[in-house]
Amino acid sequence: MGKPLVVGIAGGTASGKTTVARKLREALAGRRVAFIDQDAYYKDLSDLTLAERREVNFDHPDAFDTDLLVSHLRALKAGQAVQKPVYDFVTSTREKNTVPVEPGELILIEGILVLHMEAVRNELDVKIFVDAEDDVRIIRRLMRDIKERGRDFDHVVNQYFRHVRPMHMGFVEPSKRWADIIVPHGGNNETAIEMLVGALLARMGATR
Repeated sequence: MGKPLVVGIAGGTASGKTTVARKLREALAGRRVAFIDQDAYYKDLSDLTLAERREVNFDHPDAFDTDLLVSHLRALKAGQAVQKPVYDFVTSTREKNTVPVEPGELILIEGILVLHMEAVRNELDVKIFVDAEDDVRIIRRLMRDIKERGRDFDHVVNQYFRHVRPMHMGFVEPSKRWADIIVPHGGNNETAIEMLVGALLARMGATR
């Protein structure tokens, strides 16, 4: 097997990163794709009380176990399977079980700070930034955190203004300058995704 192509997908919270990653995986279903999401690599906060966990800034680079993430990326690049952590967003703790991820000819990593973190960025061959309007992102974030992560409205809004927005302006938005490709209008930009698929297939063909 030749050297895998490593693709990073970054962007603001609820910008459509996960949707873009999913659509790429679906379009490349005939190829071996290894997928890891940065959200799985949040640090385990089981030593804190639930109230203390709710105060943690999950949008800051320090919230992530970047060393483990990079080691898993490098292992996949070397053709080795990894055990990806499983993170419980309701309790803000890492579960005991893990998910096996097999190596592939394409490695896809998605997360808000994938392009900001130099140690991660240095492992990437293709850097993608998914862009979306701020008002669209906050509405999506509200819906997701209330429906899926057990948060209430006041907590989500407070967290957005205390942590999410400042971290977006300080870390996420500036990381756009590292992108090779910017996908505007989030995960529903079918034209951009079709072009991405074609570009990735061309690069994968060239690396075989």
